Amino acid sequence: MAILPIDSGRYGTKEMMDIFSEQKKVNYQLEIEGIAAISQSEIGVIPKTVGSIIFKAATSGKITVKRIKELEAKSDHDTAALVESLSEKCTKDTRPWIHYGLTSNDLVDTSNSMQMRDALQIIEPKVAKLASLLAKRAIKHGKIPAVGRTHGQHASIISFGLKFANWAAEMAKHVERIEEIKKRVLICKTLGVVGTGSLMGVKSLEVQKRVAKRLNLFPIEVATQIIPRERYAEYVFELALIGATLEKIAVEIRNLQRTEIGEVAEQFKKGQMGSSAVPVKRNPIKSERVSSLSKILRSQIGITFENIPLWHERDLSNSANERFVLPTASILVDEMLETMIKIISDLMVSEKKIIENLHITRGQIFAEFVLEALIKKGVPRFVAYRDVQRVAFEAQDKGIQYSDAIKNDKAFSSKLTEKEIDSIFSPEKHLGASLQIISNVNNLVQKTVKKFI
Repeated sequence: MAILPIDSGRYGTKEMMDIFSEQKKVNYQLEIEGIAAISQSEIGVIPKTVGSIIFKAATSGKITVKRIKELEAKSDHDTAALVESLSEKCTKDTRPWIHYGLTSNDLVDTSNSMQMRDALQIIEPKVAKLASLLAKRAIKHGKIPAVGRTHGQHASIISFGLKFANWAAEMAKHVERIEEIKKRVLICKTLGVVGTGSLMGVKSLEVQKRVAKRLNLFPIEVATQIIPRERYAEYVFELALIGATLEKIAVEIRNLQRTEIGEVAEQFKKGQMGSSAVPVKRNPIKSERVSSLSKILRSQIGITFENIPLWHERDLSNSANERFVLPTASILVDEMLETMIKIISDLMVSEKKIIENLHITRGQIFAEFVLEALIKKGVPRFVAYRDVQRVAFEAQDKGIQYSDAIKNDKAFSSKLTEKEIDSIFSPEKHLGASLQIISNVNNLVQKTVKKFI
């Protein structure tokens, strides 16, 4: 019986879930055992003939979670049970060399790295795909003037495409961040009980180097019994950072889909119900899901930081919670990426509503440009500022157009002609460098994601 939504399949793609399945974890650890044996036999740490035998047994697919659990019920040690189950599949003369020079966390930590390796192979292309989708939206909507809001208030004019460009650039930076962290978090460790490589001696470093290369990981420079948990903290932090960016996008979509704003809307498919009680509602449920899952994702960061200061060469106070944190963080960010890709792909944009919203304040959104016009006429900034503000508030109280109020006030009419005033109130003139910025972002995105396209 499923208890958590992840277990029931409500959240998480099959490909990501498979990485963290019990049997897959066992297979990762058996692969480490087999490759370690091969590497040891190549340089004379163990007899040359036994490495390939151990490897074949380890990767035979005949060692099951069921059998390991049967043995663990007796030993109360999961790694010992795995090693024993591997021994059952090996010849008598090879058994003494299984797990030679290794310790439990050589398997646990290196298999964690293998899981993170494969998780990033799923996550990174989706980050790149989302960056590309956002860049295309930025170009598509680049010439649409829209309300730019600060503190929830109309501030000035923005290119609607610039919203997407901001998000696209950050997703491209996440691709860069993922590439950067790989060499620090995808770590192989096979240095034994306290990180000295004691039984293998100086050859332990060559063994670790060979194992790491075969597993497409990076050999740890120095370790205790475990890989330093700063590495896991960085991995989870980056996933949470991606999640925070996704939530940033989701929050903006949720706000822009408000009935009073109505500039965008999530796709509403045929037969979909927005409310069990109100038939006309179209709720931004996908964006809300992203926001909700992001909170869980961020909560994992604190746990990984708590796991950094362990006792001496290690203790077990990190072990149990990492069985939750690493799968949870990976599965959730994958789910959130899938959801956001769907949202952006199908997002409905109402250009009509965007333009209508520009004029809700009866022209006061152009105040920045009125101020600029006075300054260019030689009016001191703060004198001009007070006049712009005074007339704006008066126009608001009277419910009249800001441009008309300006034309009828001597502080403005004495400095600006009616033609000059009228020319200010054209939103298309006030996009600034938006189109060039969008073009620059698109170039950045295309350069960053080209290997994934």
